[in-house]
Amino acid sequence: QRKNPFSNDDRLASRPVHTHRGDPTYGRPPEGSQTEQRGKDAHSHVGKEVEELCLIIRSTGEVGEDGHVSVTFGQLFETYVTISNKVVGILLRARKHGLVHFEGEMLWQGKDDDVIITLL
Repeated sequence: QRKNPFSNDDRLASRPVHTHRGDPTYGRPPEGSQTEQRGKDAHSHVGKEVEELCLIIRSTGEVGEDGHVSVTFGQLFETYVTISNKVVGILLRARKHGLVHFEGEMLWQGKDDDVIITLL
């Protein structure tokens, strides 16, 4: 539509044709758009799930000699799966933000039930 001489839509003509990797708006939705709002809402929702996961670890885990609360993945999975089926994804997000620690890249039900998850 930007190249259509018969188009009367000024919104399309005012936008830049292409953004480049160095541009701060590259890979981001337009400011004020519904897409941007949905992204913010999703980010907020995941943050709440991470907080809830940390609370569950604190309530079901045991305090170790170092003062940190720890729980096995198997125990956490059994407790948390009734709340959310995304326990591994939320754990990975919590680790990315430095809230929990566990060994390995990914945790698998059954195979990694004995892996210790530590609340930092």
